[in-house]
Amino acid sequence: MTMQKLILQHTIPQITTKLRLTFNMLDVDELFPSFQAGDFAVLYGSQNVTLLMSQLCVRAHLPTEQGGLESKAIFIDAATSSSMSSILQVAELQQLEPQKVLEQIQTFRAYTAYRLHSLIIEKLEQTLKTSNAKLVVISDIMCPFLTENVDDQEARTAYNQIMNYLSNFAKKHGIIIVVTNLPHENTSRRNVLQEITAAKAGIILRLTKTQYTSDVELEKHPSYMLGVMDFRPENKTLTDF
Repeated sequence: MTMQKLILQHTIPQITTKLRLTFNMLDVDELFPSFQAGDFAVLYGSQNVTLLMSQLCVRAHLPTEQGGLESKAIFIDAATSSSMSSILQVAELQQLEPQKVLEQIQTFRAYTAYRLHSLIIEKLEQTLKTSNAKLVVISDIMCPFLTENVDDQEARTAYNQIMNYLSNFAKKHGIIIVVTNLPHENTSRRNVLQEITAAKAGIILRLTKTQYTSDVELEKHPSYMLGVMDFRPENKTLTDF
């Protein structure tokens, strides 16, 4: 099987449930109150996306009355990153037992475009069934498609297939899927993949950081008002449950 195989797309009705997941970070929650069933979201921009991603992974197993999902999470690391150490740090800051948090996260690593494509298209559905997870997180999903080992056309085709699949998958199963994109060199390929991302995602949150400020911007959402808020992560990881 090659990454170029055709993937049949279906019109899938969105499942309506009370499923919701919050960041429980005041600055962010004022702008973006929660994820809901069927959401396919992208977090991109500064390295702070790793913090937000980690916050979601840690909070997924919390009770629903605390803004969690009462479920396991599926975490796919698509780049050689420090994502797992960030998840452990967030757990410790929130006075949760790191080992117990890790037991609630089913982790996969996919550092090549082919491996990531195969894992999502061929194995994600079965993994969801066996784990009963309600959250899927994929870190730096674009990264494997920016290498010279994959040509431009193949990268565009495979990446577009993945994004289509994830968008439909979230709606079909009534779960939340969040992917991140970290900063990468500004190339024509990256710009094309970013356009695909913007077109397929239902929700887009962008984080920017300068020497003096950090902001979070809600760029796209089907119903929430778009806007920008200050983001002070050093003060917001110690949350009250």
